[in-house]
Amino acid sequence: TEGVSSTDIRSKDRQVTLGLVGEGLILNKFYNESQYVNGLAVGGICSGDENQLKDFDDDLILTRDFDELIDNVEAIFIVSHPSKHYKQAKKALEKGVHVLCESPIALKEEELCELFKLAKKNNLILMDSIKTAYSTAYNRLLLLAKKGKIGQVLSVDATCTSLSDGSNDDWNSITAWGPTALLPVFQLLGTDYKNKNINSLLLDSSENFDLFTKIDFTYQNAVASIKVGKGVKSEGELIISGTKGYIYVPAPWWKTDYFEVRFENQNENKKYFYQLDGEGIRYELVAFIKSIELNKTGSYIDINISKEISSVMEAFDNNKFNNL
Repeated sequence: TEGVSSTDIRSKDRQVTLGLVGEGLILNKFYNESQYVNGLAVGGICSGDENQLKDFDDDLILTRDFDELIDNVEAIFIVSHPSKHYKQAKKALEKGVHVLCESPIALKEEELCELFKLAKKNNLILMDSIKTAYSTAYNRLLLLAKKGKIGQVLSVDATCTSLSDGSNDDWNSITAWGPTALLPVFQLLGTDYKNKNINSLLLDSSENFDLFTKIDFTYQNAVASIKVGKGVKSEGELIISGTKGYIYVPAPWWKTDYFEVRFENQNENKKYFYQLDGEGIRYELVAFIKSIELNKTGSYIDINISKEISSVMEAFDNNKFNNL
């Protein structure tokens, strides 16, 4: 992939200084993956966890002060708790800093629209971070589905679940997994659905921490369903059903490097393999850096999809769901 280095040789050209803010192992992953991206250098880390800051090199700015970080970088990756995304992204954009933000960018559609308007006003890049969107295999399956390889797409079913690993425990299921599961639904069927039905199982004594959520969408000529959970385990597969056949992506589908196109006649089935380095993170970073250099967004996620993701989060926060 252009812009990705397979060795430790770095570009001699101008580098964008990137700051990372948040908590959890994803910070370490992004830092490690950034080493493979030409034109990018991590300049600082901001985390509320002092112990985590010890994992990084001393020559970086290591701070718990968000303002100190954005005053010393040109761009920032936000992977803090979703409740902090809007305020942190807004402050960064007001300070002239480009933003790559873990999805959901905001928990309200109005706030998300405000951020994109602010980015445009200040001539800055604001990108939604869902690493799956940058996987070569995932983009290939989207292309095949949209070109009619399996006929008319009538159903999209996506499942993303995990049991707690001790990281990002304060992210509920809908924010941790929802954006990823919603991605293929909205990219294949669009955001103009007729209605949605949300069913959630909440953690005891919690008002908005869902252990499991299932959302069903009804479109004019199609349906979709997502299942997400941090307190339940299920097969993390993606199935795209069409009038001629279907596309099957085995677990974990969000790290897509292989999928199958299957038909009634099994002799027509075809398997597709594509290399996936770094879970898609380095490809996402390349797109972000190129967007900054070209002053034009190269995001693989349309703004309307980002809006609809925030709209779903807002509906959940407003208790517009059935409590199981």
